[in-house]
Amino acid sequence: MGSMLISIIVVVYLLIMMGVGVFASKRVKTSTDFALAGRKLGPFLLAGTLAATNIGGGTSLGIAEKAFGQWGLSSVWYVITAAIAFIVLAFIAPKLRSTMSVTISDFFEKRYGPANALVTALVMSLPMIGLTAVQIIASSVILSVMTGWSYVISVLIVTVVVTIYSVMGGLWGVAITDAIQSTLILVGTALAVPYAMHAAGGWSTIVSHIPEQQMSFTDGIGIKTIISLTLMYIASFAVGPEVIQRYYGGRDEKAVRNGSILGGLICIAYAILPAVLGLAAFAMVQQGIIDTALITSQGTRYILPVLAVQTMPPILVGVLFAALISATMSSADSDMLAAGTIISNDIYKKYIDKKADDNRLLLVNRIVMIICGLLSMGIALTNTKSIIGILMFSFSLRAGGAFIPYIVGHYSNKAGAIASMASLVSGSVAVLLFQTKISFFGMDPVVPGVLISAVVFFGITAIAGNKKTVNEIK
Repeated sequence: MGSMLISIIVVVYLLIMMGVGVFASKRVKTSTDFALAGRKLGPFLLAGTLAATNIGGGTSLGIAEKAFGQWGLSSVWYVITAAIAFIVLAFIAPKLRSTMSVTISDFFEKRYGPANALVTALVMSLPMIGLTAVQIIASSVILSVMTGWSYVISVLIVTVVVTIYSVMGGLWGVAITDAIQSTLILVGTALAVPYAMHAAGGWSTIVSHIPEQQMSFTDGIGIKTIISLTLMYIASFAVGPEVIQRYYGGRDEKAVRNGSILGGLICIAYAILPAVLGLAAFAMVQQGIIDTALITSQGTRYILPVLAVQTMPPILVGVLFAALISATMSSADSDMLAAGTIISNDIYKKYIDKKADDNRLLLVNRIVMIICGLLSMGIALTNTKSIIGILMFSFSLRAGGAFIPYIVGHYSNKAGAIASMASLVSGSVAVLLFQTKISFFGMDPVVPGVLISAVVFFGITAIAGNKKTVNEIK
């Protein structure tokens, strides 16, 4: 009876979300409506969609996994550093929106020319597949634990549901459902905390069964990782299509600034919840309370749904599972939409069919989103690495080369196309090298990537100036 009730709650939730998508699709008349919600998003919708985009299923499961493991309480920094990035970007976002660009690649074409735009489109679109895959992995974990279905079957089901939902309403649908989903994930995860703490014997009992390092606010993750995460998020969100698309879709510059600050505050409020659940699970394992069979066979990424099943009544398990799936959907649909918009607007329209009308662009956007879903499914089926590991690498790859020319290009007209191109290529290659071959003082590859990109960008600018600049941005 309990498992049936859980399934009913989740199915009803998915149907409601799809209904919202159908409703939102009626607002889509043009490709701009689909990609940017007609540039009419207010601060509250912006805050909800920004927070939901960051607080995905991968983040929720990943933080609980890291809290259960080596990071302990300090895993909260994975979300807090993202919140810091939103607050910092609140003071830059109005400038970004003022260019009235559709995508980041669109800005690069206006500022540095078509060659830079094409490279940027490729660098931005490819990581979106990995980011979508992370969300599919996270949701499949939840569904597998909830139903007892195999992980493979769960991946197939999740991919179908998320892909269908994602292609319906564009940014309007994404923003409205994200506002609902960000509320649900906060409520659902908060409801799980008292049950987990009670099952573990209370906070004092939890603390007594956890090593001192895991209870530190900084030791587990380390200061270097906190710094590199902060830099990674600022750089990655500043050029992240799923974030910038929200800023471009803002009603005005004031709405963009306030929405970004509020989105950051929502993330801070959420950060502690999955970390506490991960610690409670660790203490329960130490006491022999929790069934470790599934954790042993499938890995610690299952710790949050396993904890919920063993400590909460079925109706609340259903709410939490719906919340976690909603978090996954809120990130997956954003990543798919960003990939579709980049490919349709910056590659198809400019290089394949320059006369394509809005109907054709909408169709191409949706087809690309479906392809993105299928490729992400393939990654999800073969993934054996940490959820957060995939997230961090995807964030770093897109930020390493694009951050400097994109941000500086809004404030200075001194740099030209040559400096931008060299910066894009050198920063991206550096991220790949430092990810696979070289260590940079234990910090995320985005740090040396951005540094090398900056040296190349400003060095060439000092030598060549802006002779190859296509347009100045006022």
